[in-house]
Amino acid sequence: MTKPLGLLVMAYGTPRNLDEVLPYYTHIRRGRAPSEEQLADLVGRYQAIGGVSPLAAITEAQARGIADILNRDGGRPVSLFLGMKHTSPFIEDAVKEMVAEGIEEAVGIVLAPHYSAMSIGGYQKAAREAAKELGGPKFRFVDSWHMEPAFLDVLTHRVEHALAECENPPEAMVVFSAHSLPERILTMNDPYVDQLHQSGEAVADRLNLQHYMFGWQSAGQTGEPWLGPDILDILRELKGDGFREVVSCSQGFVADHLEVLYDIDIEAQDLAKELGLHLVRTRQMNDDSRFLQALADAVRKCESQGAEA
Repeated sequence: MTKPLGLLVMAYGTPRNLDEVLPYYTHIRRGRAPSEEQLADLVGRYQAIGGVSPLAAITEAQARGIADILNRDGGRPVSLFLGMKHTSPFIEDAVKEMVAEGIEEAVGIVLAPHYSAMSIGGYQKAAREAAKELGGPKFRFVDSWHMEPAFLDVLTHRVEHALAECENPPEAMVVFSAHSLPERILTMNDPYVDQLHQSGEAVADRLNLQHYMFGWQSAGQTGEPWLGPDILDILRELKGDGFREVVSCSQGFVADHLEVLYDIDIEAQDLAKELGLHLVRTRQMNDDSRFLQALADAVRKCESQGAEA
């Protein structure tokens, strides 16, 4: 009987209630507790979206959905393990669980489409180091899946649907965005920016978009320059350029969570209204089965390459 393939689905993590915001924020800051002002600001953002992010439940549904598809496709059965970067269950704990259950080979995939050494690379490092310390399993990692056909299909449909909510779709500007990262990645031969352009341009080609551009959102406050332009600055520029309608496609995010529900739906939407712009956001992927098929496809492709030594 073929032993199951370990499937390690990795994600950023999120506090499940307001009491978890402090330890979550402290973990993000590598053990340094935030100031009272910083904590109050983040708590206020969660309160503004209802007091809790739906991300934890969505992430679990996404992971189960990928595993369900893989266990029905006639290929090697998988055993699912979920590991988070900043909340429990942590990636290291998931690897320990894999070892305890006798998993010898595994594929790891992160719930983010575009690769950067600062993002996905960090998840992979955590899993790889835990496996090395524990003596297994042997991993293969999906680096990026931003060009998976099924993902592009759903992303295209999302943009098309959002454009249909505009009064004059051909004249609306579509802004493809992802989470900003420190500008120093531009000196590291990092593929993150190029990959954002690749997937956005693929959608633009499919829809024959006349107006589209790329931007960034949710930059950290670390005292160093982050990638721009920020979507808020873009909205101001578009107003000045005479645009009246904007479609925000946060293609770097695959679920409804703070960076979408607050940064776009509240912060960007408030500015758009102030500027007299009609801003429409594309729906997130969440647990759409067509989207999850894209991730399952990426896992099977990665599996066929064999495990790392």
